[in-house]
Amino acid sequence: MTAEATSEERAFEAALRPRSLEELVGQDRVREQLSLVLDAAVARGRTPDHVLLSGPPGLGKTTLSMIIAQRLGAPLRITSGPAIQHAGDLAAILSGVNEGDVVFIDEIHRMSRPAEELLYMAMEDFRVDVVVGKGPGATAIPLEIPPFTVVGATTRAGLLPGPLRDRFGFTANLDYYGVDELHQIVDRSARLLDLQVTPEGGREIASRSRGTPRIANRLLRRVRDYAEVRGKGVVDVKAARDALELYEVDALGLDRLDRGVLTALCASFGGGPVGVSTLAVAVGEERETVEEIAEPFLVRLGFLARTPRGRVATPAAWQHLGLQPPRGSEQLTLGDVADD
Repeated sequence: MTAEATSEERAFEAALRPRSLEELVGQDRVREQLSLVLDAAVARGRTPDHVLLSGPPGLGKTTLSMIIAQRLGAPLRITSGPAIQHAGDLAAILSGVNEGDVVFIDEIHRMSRPAEELLYMAMEDFRVDVVVGKGPGATAIPLEIPPFTVVGATTRAGLLPGPLRDRFGFTANLDYYGVDELHQIVDRSARLLDLQVTPEGGREIASRSRGTPRIANRLLRRVRDYAEVRGKGVVDVKAARDALELYEVDALGLDRLDRGVLTALCASFGGGPVGVSTLAVAVGEERETVEEIAEPFLVRLGFLARTPRGRVATPAAWQHLGLQPPRGSEQLTLGDVADD
């Protein structure tokens, strides 16, 4: 992808982001809780508690961080866990923080341990100790930081150390969206893009979006392209179905990778059990890609189960692929299902 294309994609996403909690569709409980936290802090004239946003990718964690900063009328400083690999990296960021700033740390579970330990002190006491020199002559210089708010985002909250989790005063767990909510998001995005979308066309896109707003907006872009080039410029149900078939997104939202994993599991390995590394080799992908992108969705649909001996296809998976399980194959029972 060229730099121009990447810039265009980012500009597209930025244009569609809600600017306030009132504009945000779905996550009703989280919106109400977060609104109370922020309004109470503003009324007291103090910085709000640190906020942890957890949930699968694409559900709006970055958008919520921007909304928090906007609601507080504060600057937003954005960084990510992988970019903070040394305590000095974090100290450099925090040394430039002003009172009331919001510091957003994406993928906070991927910070290095030394940086995490420095963050503990900064979040609780609003100071950090900067170590100057090495060995016996090293000196720790305390650096006072004005009160600020950390907004951490993670897709794997279980990897966060307990001491770090405890320093967040409010934790929001984002869940997948329903089809009706995604339909509202598609309609809103279409209005912002000045794109005509019929109710049936919008719902067709929503139903294939895997419960994820980011995917809904991405599919809307692809259907828009199809409608403008091969159709009449209107996203109706036929344009949506034809476009998504072209892009290999089926009626349930499974894409090429998802079907490849299921097909390998059923056709090549008799439905399992088989290890995820073997499945990854069979579809020509990295283990992490299969484990973090395809597998959660397939498990959520009830097509794949984790057992003590490996991944197993469920009867629903065989049915979706139009295949018959081999005679004498293992029958999956609830007692077999376990995380491995």
